[in-house]
Amino acid sequence: MKRILFTTILILMLACSLFAQGKKESSNTLRVGMECAYAPYNWAQSDASNGAVPISGSNDYAYGYDVMMAKFIAEELGMELEIVKLDWDSIPVAVQAGTIDCAICGMSITAERQQTIDFSTPYYYASIVALTRSDSPYAQATGLSALSGAVCTSQLNTVWYDVCLPQISNAKILTAQESAPAMLVALNSGVCDLVVTDQPTALAACMAYPNMVMLDFTNSADNFTVSEEEINIGIAVRKNNGTLLDGINAALAKLTVDDFTSMMNQAIEVQPLSN
Repeated sequence: MKRILFTTILILMLACSLFAQGKKESSNTLRVGMECAYAPYNWAQSDASNGAVPISGSNDYAYGYDVMMAKFIAEELGMELEIVKLDWDSIPVAVQAGTIDCAICGMSITAERQQTIDFSTPYYYASIVALTRSDSPYAQATGLSALSGAVCTSQLNTVWYDVCLPQISNAKILTAQESAPAMLVALNSGVCDLVVTDQPTALAACMAYPNMVMLDFTNSADNFTVSEEEINIGIAVRKNNGTLLDGINAALAKLTVDDFTSMMNQAIEVQPLSN
């Protein structure tokens, strides 16, 4: 009887030890959410080429600028990296709920979003541009006013759609697209005359679709009006998670704007549709 009791106690102790070990390992994993469908920030691919990371619960891998940044931050924090694929609209909710530790997904640091989630210092600065086709009457536009009357769209719940499209005079604004790829397909197929997006997305699109032209009015007075917060891209973290936020900011402080640009250029060069 004593032997049975002793054996039972040992089993329970071992189970507790394994549970504690598993919990410790789990707590040392940085769960990062992203769409895995937003090149050059992030995308899904079938293999681990270029240093891609497995997508949780999938046979696919994730890569792109956001994955490069996630790998750097996880290494700086001494944590294992896990990429979680989520729909764009569900990402802020997942951050708030703690389903993921943070979101690295090309998200602008807006005042509205900061009401429910916290953000790191910027990990990219993305100017706003327009994309049209080379055969479009808007292909030679040199300023925002030249886009008047255009049929246009952009991605759902973005600064591009909510803030920039209404600035186009007499614009015929179509329903927002669910994703950046859907937005590009709409433009390529002729559903619209132009879309508004950020410069990295536009540069990647021009490599994937040779018939597309980027309209960048950055150095013109006739440009989209956006605040700094709307072009600053940050990493989203749950409210009151100061320890993680401080760690992420400390890691980002080791990088320069030139580092951001170099990493983004690398991502653009290897995005699947550019090959």
